Amino acid sequence: MSVRPDHKISNSTFLLTGFPGLERDYPWLSIPFSCIYVMVLSGNCLVLHVIHTEPSLHEPMFYFLAMLALTDLCMGLSTVHTVLGILWGLSQEIGLDACIAQTFFVHGLSCMESGVLLAMAFDRFTAICNPLRYTSILTNTRIINIGVVILGRSFLFITAPIVRLKFFHYCRHRILSHSFCLHQDLLRLACSDIRFNSFYALALVICTLLLDSVLIFISYILILHSVLTIASQEERLKSLKTCVSHICAVLVFYIPIIGLTMVHCFGKHLSPVVHVLMGNIYILFPPLMNPIIYSIKTQQIRNRIQRWFIKQT
Repeated sequence: MSVRPDHKISNSTFLLTGFPGLERDYPWLSIPFSCIYVMVLSGNCLVLHVIHTEPSLHEPMFYFLAMLALTDLCMGLSTVHTVLGILWGLSQEIGLDACIAQTFFVHGLSCMESGVLLAMAFDRFTAICNPLRYTSILTNTRIINIGVVILGRSFLFITAPIVRLKFFHYCRHRILSHSFCLHQDLLRLACSDIRFNSFYALALVICTLLLDSVLIFISYILILHSVLTIASQEERLKSLKTCVSHICAVLVFYIPIIGLTMVHCFGKHLSPVVHVLMGNIYILFPPLMNPIIYSIKTQQIRNRIQRWFIKQT
């Protein structure tokens, strides 16, 4: 279903663009997207199930991994209905309240994923640089507190600008440029004073995503410095190997963000479908890849999954 100029939209709804120019291919596009969503949901549910049912995985590192899997699962659930609704020809319209709710979860979960990755970096730093104090530093109580701080930071800080979206006056064409709702997309259609939202959003990105990435980078500099002091090369490799999964997860999260930012800033000449695809990669790539990364690179999870499949057969 294409976006038509004469398509009448009520004052309480928006029209999602979908994938411009590919409307005839929607039935075919729905197949890979449906498969990706099934893999996102099943992969993250499998990781959560393995961690929950395997007592040997009840450790700080895997508690943080469970937080990451839960965040990725919620990210998939928050966007699946609008993307597949467009591809299946069900509806391109979305109500204002539903759009604001989706915006809240998409941006909140992005901040949460960044926070969880930072917590996982702290876990690796503690395990390698302070191995003797690992269990005394990362107690269950402290892990719960870290989780509460990540959750609070992610959703409380974005509440103010998201709530303001409800009271904006939208007087433009009310056509969103993606297949789901984003804060900057709604600002583009607003005819109200958006300066608070614009400055707040920039400050929030700097204080969360940018700051988290800098702290993660610093943690790995300290980890590398600590590893280089180890005399045995075998022990060095063993220590660094425990960080591979987390490094991959960090790259999987931040590379699409950088790519989407570059496309928005310097890709004005690109086809609109490139912007939409980059938006979907930003939303779907981390939830899709993280279960695969940790299932392959983490021996405890890989062995538990193998035993589970052998038992089923």
